[in-house]
Amino acid sequence: MTTARSEVTDSYYEFGTASDRWDRARMFFEAKEYVTAAGILAGLVGEVPEQVGPRLLLARAYYHSAQLPKAEAELRAVLERDPVERYATLMLGRTLERQGRPAEAAPHLRMAAAMAGEFPEAEGSE
Repeated sequence: MTTARSEVTDSYYEFGTASDRWDRARMFFEAKEYVTAAGILAGLVGEVPEQVGPRLLLARAYYHSAQLPKAEAELRAVLERDPVERYATLMLGRTLERQGRPAEAAPHLRMAAAMAGEFPEAEGSE
């Protein structure tokens, strides 16, 4: 049984064109209303799963609202579609760290640093 409140929320998430919902999701994200942004973005991602932009913003909304397993899943999906998406690589590392999985995070963080041109000094070189 759904409540009237959830029906209103669901219809709000689905209201308007994809472009309207994208704009509304970004507005909520920028206002730090991450749960609402995620609700809108989840529908968009379902409609256009091949697009990286909405999926990456959804992952960020999940990350900022502490829905870390969902953020991880979306980031992995982004990287399946775009393996050189540096920000997704960095976020996946941070998401894994935040879940207490530093060994899994380390390769992603190193890769993101390398993609940004940040290389650690070689030992013994002066």
